[in-house]
Amino acid sequence: MPAAQFTRRVAFAAAHRYRRPDWSDERNHAVFGPCANSNYHGHGYNCAVTVGGAIDEVTGMVVDLALLDRILADEVIARFDHRNINLDVPEFADGALVPTGENLARFIFERIKPRLPAGVQLVRIEVQEDAMLSASYAGP
Repeated sequence: MPAAQFTRRVAFAAAHRYRRPDWSDERNHAVFGPCANSNYHGHGYNCAVTVGGAIDEVTGMVVDLALLDRILADEVIARFDHRNINLDVPEFADGALVPTGENLARFIFERIKPRLPAGVQLVRIEVQEDAMLSASYAGP
């Protein structure tokens, strides 16, 4: 684990529903409950991105905050904010990933990690749907 870590949080609003198209409506509702309703539902998500590495002796930072903000604007805000995740994000379309917090955290992790500069490690992504529910992913 890196000696220094830094967490940036961003927020986005999005709708989704849990559904497996290979299952009947009854099975989807039995497994996913009201999250499988056909009219979708929305959340005010919070996404915490934790990176780690050495503290730069000149800047005093683990990562250039402006760079991290640009990455988050591209990979999180532009992709998810005010979207229907099932309809607007192809990777979460019917038959693809179910847009659970766990899958969202892993998906975001996999998009951000390769964009970070050398020496900066992506430690964890946490996606919070509301004050009572969050999921995190820390990589393989």
